[in-house]
Amino acid sequence: MSEEQKNANYGADNIQALEGMEHVRMRPSMYIGDVGVRGLHHLVYEVVDNSIDEALAGHCDTIDVWINEDNGITVKDNGRGIPVDIHKKEGVSALEVVMTKIGAGGKFDKDSYKVSGGLHGVGVSCVNALSEHLTATVHRDGKIWEQEYERGKTLYPVKSIGTTDERGTIVTFRPDPEIFKITREYNYDTLASRLRELAYLNKGITINLTDKRFKDEEGEFVAETFYSEEGLKEFIRFLDGNREPLIADVISMEGEKNGTPVEVAMIYNTSFNENLHSYVNNINTHEGGTHLSGFRRGLTTTLKKYADASGMLDKLKFEISGDDFREGLTAIVSVKVAEPQFEGQTKTKLGNREVTSAVSQAVSQMLEDYLEEHPNDAKTIVQKVILAAQARHAARKAREMVQRKTVMSGGGLPGKLSDCSEQDPEKCEVFLVEGDSAGGTAKQGRDRNFQAILPLRGKILNVEKAMQHKVFENEEIRNIFTALGVTIGTEEDSKALNLEKLRYHKIVIMCDADVDGSHIATLILTFFFRYMKSLIEAGHVYIATPPLYLVKKGAKKAYAWNDAERDEINESFGGGANIQRYKGLGEMNAEQLWDTTMNPEFRTLRQVTIENGTEADRIFSMLMGDEVPPRRDFIERNAVYANIDA
Repeated sequence: MSEEQKNANYGADNIQALEGMEHVRMRPSMYIGDVGVRGLHHLVYEVVDNSIDEALAGHCDTIDVWINEDNGITVKDNGRGIPVDIHKKEGVSALEVVMTKIGAGGKFDKDSYKVSGGLHGVGVSCVNALSEHLTATVHRDGKIWEQEYERGKTLYPVKSIGTTDERGTIVTFRPDPEIFKITREYNYDTLASRLRELAYLNKGITINLTDKRFKDEEGEFVAETFYSEEGLKEFIRFLDGNREPLIADVISMEGEKNGTPVEVAMIYNTSFNENLHSYVNNINTHEGGTHLSGFRRGLTTTLKKYADASGMLDKLKFEISGDDFREGLTAIVSVKVAEPQFEGQTKTKLGNREVTSAVSQAVSQMLEDYLEEHPNDAKTIVQKVILAAQARHAARKAREMVQRKTVMSGGGLPGKLSDCSEQDPEKCEVFLVEGDSAGGTAKQGRDRNFQAILPLRGKILNVEKAMQHKVFENEEIRNIFTALGVTIGTEEDSKALNLEKLRYHKIVIMCDADVDGSHIATLILTFFFRYMKSLIEAGHVYIATPPLYLVKKGAKKAYAWNDAERDEINESFGGGANIQRYKGLGEMNAEQLWDTTMNPEFRTLRQVTIENGTEADRIFSMLMGDEVPPRRDFIERNAVYANIDA
């Protein structure tokens, strides 16, 4: 067909005017982010958000969430119940409008909801559109009302099915296999992390999670209850439970400034990391924004004023920077904004300018009162700030050494790096491989056009327990910085990266499939999380998945990534197969490593993402910190093949 014919046939009939629900099904990623694990769990959060909004409005104090036997979800609350009377404009029940019209809901009416977390989300109607089946049950005005839907379409009008003394809304849904093709299996820990977070952010609300797929030793369904009496103070204690506190207790405040409800909690610990977490209407603002700027301003101004007045800075020969006041600090800032304006790449950066001064004033007042009432703690904090400033100066020299060696600064690449010939970073990938032996095999097996290999000697430095200048002085870490070509941040923001200079858009951690390999991978991930988080957030970091077994019988051979696969393959071969257990990457020859782990056509790469920043922070501090009991407990609950020594 010629261009003229194509243009002649392109008319009004070619334009698809999709109804809201149809558009959600055609472009689900526009509404829930993706149709993988993250999007699957996002469906639950959308329904729970409605119940949380009822709680914020003062009408609900208990929310129940069940993972059903069929991997469906039920969410129940004791709120007012979605209205069921006829909607004047639409001519059908308000329940049907809420469940089937995109953008419908009471939270757009300021008289119904002053603040809404779900407003930033996509609403329960999108959950309905992406479910193969959904049932909405409402207990309201003494009656039980019900309506069912398939893939967003109503099966019958809203009807009364009985009477009740209760009130509230119950939503049960099953994700649609036509949409969620990768997985429809819910992860209990992922849901528990978010529900726990919501309980801390909204104190006084009880949230129950029950998993009907599994039972404990007593024969009861696996279940947890999340409830917080003190809100962010308890949240801080939970997050910092694996770190050694520097001061006696959590510093906190809750109040309203310039019409904006502000809640802040913070504590100093003996670590060298800064961990700031911020929320707007229960939404985790990963990219920060005006509320975080206000926190930093209030903290720096108030502590600097106190430190100057104390005379403790008199002998210091250089200026204190904002970074110095935040070393070893864990803090949470939560604000409620009636009309939040979000910006940034992932729409998780708050843009409301009026919030900056509100949070800054709140933090200043909180700190002034605390420092005056706790002089010993105040002195300890200032001493920590001075040590941080001295370490920063030492780190600057180490950082400059790394900068001089980066390829973009005119230096050379690390000697151990086997680079690729492709110059376009988007097409290039680098494998970080443990040990020279495996590195040698990887070099032989790779595609030299676009795959680079950087062998790492042994276990890299545990950055969780190291001062910043020690991190930059470490040879293996310097090699990673230099090979990637990224420039390291300034003194004002020592962990900011210039990703424009990144030489590879896929950074693949490739370690042995054993306990030591997992430990090395965790050390590398800890380094990326603490010093190169923007690489993870931009989706550049991956973990390779080498097989555990080679199963052979006669001319037949197959690889297995776990014990179940091994047994299944052995059985399909008729039993009696020769099974080789790979103890490390070095045991494979170059061809095997390419076939199973490096060939883009057949390999499985796991992309590293940060689903929940606060939970990731807590887990890294637990796994790589000094406290042994919580680490031991975590490994016993999660390890597949680890042998736990006493």
